[in-house]
Amino acid sequence: MISDVLKPAVTRIISPVARFFLRIGLTPNSVTSIGALGVVVSAFYFFPRGDFFIGTFVITIFMLSDLFDGAMARISSKGASKWGGFLDSTVDRISDSSILFAVAVFLIQKNDELSIIYLVALITGMLIPYIRAKAESLGISCSGGIAERTERAIIVLVGTGLHGLGVPYALSITAWLLAVLGVITTWQRLLIVKRAI
Repeated sequence: MISDVLKPAVTRIISPVARFFLRIGLTPNSVTSIGALGVVVSAFYFFPRGDFFIGTFVITIFMLSDLFDGAMARISSKGASKWGGFLDSTVDRISDSSILFAVAVFLIQKNDELSIIYLVALITGMLIPYIRAKAESLGISCSGGIAERTERAIIVLVGTGLHGLGVPYALSITAWLLAVLGVITTWQRLLIVKRAI
């Protein structure tokens, strides 16, 4: 939803940077890999230690690579590749899951039952793209739903960032929001497939 609205404006802004990356020899796949590795390492380094604000800041920087790799693939003379698309989709799942799991680890260490809600959000976060991929393998377009990847990423990072600033209940509110929206989006995509079959 958000990505569809912002995509044209964001593309205009990042295209010059994407061209610069290509000129200095970076490839879309290398940017994808560096960004994912940065997210995973940062999440597991900062969040279990309770360093939520700096962790959120660093993770956000690395997650911006997801904007550039697609733009680079479109601009590149080679264009987008099947391997690049597959790699991007796969590392997106790894990145998103690592953030939620790292927060859950922190909460488990504190014996906080909120960890269960983060695990629910993690499971639905894996189910949502799986349903889409499985549907597309059946020839069914299934990209709808109230909370796609961009929305879920914003929610989790707002929660961790505000928690790092000491805002009360920031983790709780965003955890429940993620879990509820994840369940709703999963259900919506299941309905899309059911109606199309």
